[in-house]
Amino acid sequence: MTVQIDELDRKILAELQDDASQSLDEIARKTGSSKTPVWNRIRKLRAAGVIGKQTAILDPEALGFDACFFVLIRTSEHEAEWQDKFLATLRARPEVMEAHRLAGDIDYILKVRVENARAYDRFYQALISEVKIHNVTALLSMEELKSTTALPL
Repeated sequence: MTVQIDELDRKILAELQDDASQSLDEIARKTGSSKTPVWNRIRKLRAAGVIGKQTAILDPEALGFDACFFVLIRTSEHEAEWQDKFLATLRARPEVMEAHRLAGDIDYILKVRVENARAYDRFYQALISEVKIHNVTALLSMEELKSTTALPL
């Protein structure tokens, strides 16, 4: 379903990306509209799939997840059965925050959040015991310079 997005929709979406817990009154005031049109547009955008589920963004370090690893994976397996098993394995691992299939020399990249290097090693050992992987390279993020969920509207 394709939806036409106008300037008011973009303003509403920007406000929701900034803080989805804002009241309709606050969003209406900030976007120069009134409550009912804002509510109707949000409903329309949800129905069209533009707005997905709303969640709380937690601070990983405040919860003890101090280590962020980017895991580069090369595989010699490209059959559908292997891919299905690999995907199921990733989905079952809560440490995997993101997973992307790539073009180029690296087949997959994972963003993995764990408490420390020992926790990463446990994740790594579990991963390679469940699926055949040709090569794994783990890169420890020393500092997060930018992280956002906001799209550039």
